[in-house]
Amino acid sequence: MTTAVEARARGKRVRLDKPELLAPAGNLEKLKFAIHYGADAVYIGGQKYGLRSNADNFSKEEMREGVEFAKQYGAKVFVATNIYAHNEDIEGLDEYLRGLQEVGISAIIAADPIIMETCRRVAPELEVHVSTQQSVMNWQTVQFWKDQGIERVVLAREVSMQEIDEIKAHVDVEIEAFIHGAMCSSYSGRCVLSNHFTDRDSNRGGCSQSCRWKYDLFTKDQPLDAPLATDFPMFAEDDDAFTMGSKDLSMIDHIADMIESGVDSFKIEGRMKSIHYVATVVNAYRQAIDAYFEDPEHFKLNPVWQDEIHKAANRPLNDGFFYEAPGHEDHIFEPEDKVVGFDFVGLVMGYNAETGVALIQQRNHFKPGQEIEFFGPEGTQFKQTVGVIQDEAGQELTAARHPLQLVQIKVENPVKKWDMMRKKTGK
Repeated sequence: MTTAVEARARGKRVRLDKPELLAPAGNLEKLKFAIHYGADAVYIGGQKYGLRSNADNFSKEEMREGVEFAKQYGAKVFVATNIYAHNEDIEGLDEYLRGLQEVGISAIIAADPIIMETCRRVAPELEVHVSTQQSVMNWQTVQFWKDQGIERVVLAREVSMQEIDEIKAHVDVEIEAFIHGAMCSSYSGRCVLSNHFTDRDSNRGGCSQSCRWKYDLFTKDQPLDAPLATDFPMFAEDDDAFTMGSKDLSMIDHIADMIESGVDSFKIEGRMKSIHYVATVVNAYRQAIDAYFEDPEHFKLNPVWQDEIHKAANRPLNDGFFYEAPGHEDHIFEPEDKVVGFDFVGLVMGYNAETGVALIQQRNHFKPGQEIEFFGPEGTQFKQTVGVIQDEAGQELTAARHPLQLVQIKVENPVKKWDMMRKKTGK
């Protein structure tokens, strides 16, 4: 098995090898932050064949730069090629896959068998990972894909912890599972609401997230096929609109169970998410995974990791299908619970240990008197109030208001380059 067993803790197996932490990267900057904040691998989209056509996505040159950056950290880059291809999508596929191999991509994530077969034929150095769009939920299907020479299977989001145990007991192949991020209200990628409402194909990268729209409900006063049927509203004037989106997945509270399940790669969803989201979520899971392996038998969940996850969340959270099938309380039929948001306001570019002054690249407006918080991948975590703000020349400013402007502020604790600064939204 890929997950060696040495001892037992809390009645469960203890792994010797750490699972891969796989993070989303919607553009080159997000790729660098994800890896710097602890991701072992990232998945990106190219100009074709991916399910996030509205993300920035990567040119061939950006992929090459991303791969070179990842190598400095010992990380890998995967490319999503997970559309269900129509006839017209196949033209240029050979050349595209050869290009991915040439720039050093480690694997593609694919759902369509013709993309998988073509990759193995024209770009054999690329691993092929079966996408979650294939909705793999049983060990025999995993065995089927292994028999096809597939190196990794990304499980459906609907798989339970018990089913994962059965899969790992029967099949020796790498397994990847989502541990954090948005959940599809349908089987992932199989919804066609977007196609009907907006003519944007969710299975070719165009999902408009119709399940999250706000709807009004009506009934008929006579049979549906009556020619003069009248619509009657099922809501009062001041009622909330109806939605049908799912709560987001978060397994930070159950990270020990995930590790002990034998899953080889922990996947975070969110190529469309912000830099702050990617850095915060990756950092929290990185700390939790590392803490487990420092002392599996005495591992305890640190509330700080939970707090960090909530600072990045913009929707209510649950544990998906891992323990039991979600019920009505796991969907969002009414306005969502208000989550206290945080804005990424500054990036540390330098620090003078003698003066305690940090050089900050402005990312959002901040001013003296506001409470801010610093965090970073090497243990930086503290709050303070913004004092005097100066520009690079030492001129005092009333606020840091210009995008990417370099400013100086005194900090109460040491900071490192690429540490981030945030504040509560609206404060």
